[in-house]
Amino acid sequence: MVDLSFVWLEITGRCQLECRHCYAASGPSGGHGSMTAVDWRRVIDQAVELGVEMVQFIGGEPTLHPDLPDLLRHALAAGLEVEVFSNLVYVTPAMWELFAQQGVRLACSYYSDQAGQHAAVTGRAGSHARTRANIGEAVRRSIPLRVGVVDLGGGQRVEAAVAELRGLGATEVGVDRLRQVGRGVGGDALGVEQLCGNCASGVLAVGADGAVWPCVFSRWLPVGNVREANLASILTGQGTAQVRAELRSAFGKRPKPCGPQCAPARCQPTCSPSCSPSCNPCAPAKRCWPYYR
Repeated sequence: MVDLSFVWLEITGRCQLECRHCYAASGPSGGHGSMTAVDWRRVIDQAVELGVEMVQFIGGEPTLHPDLPDLLRHALAAGLEVEVFSNLVYVTPAMWELFAQQGVRLACSYYSDQAGQHAAVTGRAGSHARTRANIGEAVRRSIPLRVGVVDLGGGQRVEAAVAELRGLGATEVGVDRLRQVGRGVGGDALGVEQLCGNCASGVLAVGADGAVWPCVFSRWLPVGNVREANLASILTGQGTAQVRAELRSAFGKRPKPCGPQCAPARCQPTCSPSCSPSCNPCAPAKRCWPYYR
């Protein structure tokens, strides 16, 4: 049985920022990869055929990809819900009109209420003011928005950042800790303990070169490539089966998810690593989609 309800579309590795914890290690020197607009439209169509309900355009910074408007409209026309995960550093008037369409929502990350501390994470002076202003603009335009505050430690003003966001009118605000993946790798070994355990269970990620991963955080576990096979065959293929078995083995030894079921009935995207917290409050996994980056 094919089980797929959400797909990340990581359309570019290019970003104006160079966040020191970026799981994709993206930045100004990143590229758009080898996937063409035709390739991406084919993947979107295959996702619809498999029953996918929502896709997230992500990067890098997806608004830097010249085909984002056309791809987003293609996804909407196919009946999908769309989320664009942007750094909200620079949003053109045309992009605001795109984001205002029915069925589109925004997501972004935020790090501190202090500009200097925020810039120390993003690697770009002025990024705090730009992102803060555009969060306010999204709220003003009534565009659905969720914001994830990533706690990198070291005295980061996480609680103050959350308070600032709520003061700006953001109602969906969450907090996550640093993932030891990409540029975020530190003292901990890269491994499944950085994951929520629901990877490849109703979700898949497609990278800018066509690589398919169980999720965007598990890129060391490729299960196929959409330039060589379709999503259905990848989802039911040996590579995906092996990864699922590996995750079941690893997470079967850990406490089962606990806590209340998500409310309201539609659980918004969230993805907590297995070890912190140990209780994943969003169960079952079908609507547990990533909140952070």
